[in-house]
Amino acid sequence: MREFYEGKRILVTGGTGSVGREVVRQSLACGAAVVRVFSRGEHSQYRMQQEFRDHGARLRFLVGDVRDAARVALAVDGVDAVFHAAALKHVPVCEYNPFEAVKTNVMGTQNLIDACMAAGVERMITVSTDKAVSPINTM
Repeated sequence: MREFYEGKRILVTGGTGSVGREVVRQSLACGAAVVRVFSRGEHSQYRMQQEFRDHGARLRFLVGDVRDAARVALAVDGVDAVFHAAALKHVPVCEYNPFEAVKTNVMGTQNLIDACMAAGVERMITVSTDKAVSPINTM
């Protein structure tokens, strides 16, 4: 796994969430040159900056939303790989806000795919949940 990360520039969407944060941690531990954290929450980013302060310039934070295609394009510029962990994940929230769920989980993912293809990103890895395997409701 180390050879995948060594010297690479990595973008993690949803990087301040529980899964994204671990991807960031592992990317840094495995020798990524730079890890960019892309998420909507300025406060979460600030807290994470404090927690990861020992990594200095290897860790960058970009406030943004995957629903904003222009911001996504800026975030992927110059990266080698993208881990996509940004999503609305809680089924009841998505059921109550279906249009927001589609804008984030479907259209936001398409924005990221388009930006990665345009920027020549080597690899995009999409993180999913157990809901993709065995949904027991309308999701």
